[in-house]
Amino acid sequence: MDTAAGLIGNGRTELLAWNPLGGALMHEMIASATTSPPNFARFLFLEPVARRFYRDWDAAAQINVAQLRTEAGRDPHSKPLHDLVGELSTRSDHFRRLWGQHDVWQHQGGTKRYHHHVVGDLELHFNGLDLVGQPGVQLTVLTAEPGSGDHEALRLLGAWSAEPATVLHAAEDSPT
Repeated sequence: MDTAAGLIGNGRTELLAWNPLGGALMHEMIASATTSPPNFARFLFLEPVARRFYRDWDAAAQINVAQLRTEAGRDPHSKPLHDLVGELSTRSDHFRRLWGQHDVWQHQGGTKRYHHHVVGDLELHFNGLDLVGQPGVQLTVLTAEPGSGDHEALRLLGAWSAEPATVLHAAEDSPT
């Protein structure tokens, strides 16, 4: 899938795996992660750069919390989920308010809008595909309309990620 970003995540919004284009798209989240695996909720609510990266940050934040609520319904005794919700509730007033709304959401398909630090604005179509035998684990595939500016930006992002000396690899070598 060299023209589509592929991301595998779970109900706790952890990014478990990605293809090269997915890694390039989510570079700032992966590079700033303080936990392994990287977590979309921590990025959204605790990293200031997320407000630039997600062009519709408010909507992304609401959806992310609703996804976590859905996971809480699926696995109400999950200690890692309780720990994540507790951490975000104490560190982010916005998260705490959204958590209190009790919204749920199933990640299926639609459009996501990003502002990537290398290629600029992107509007990508996504489809979430549940992985059989892995409750709460999903492959998300993000694509752009062939011939569009977004498609060209994805191609450029793919070329950037293929460079051996890109910033993608520098995060592994830099001191923390």
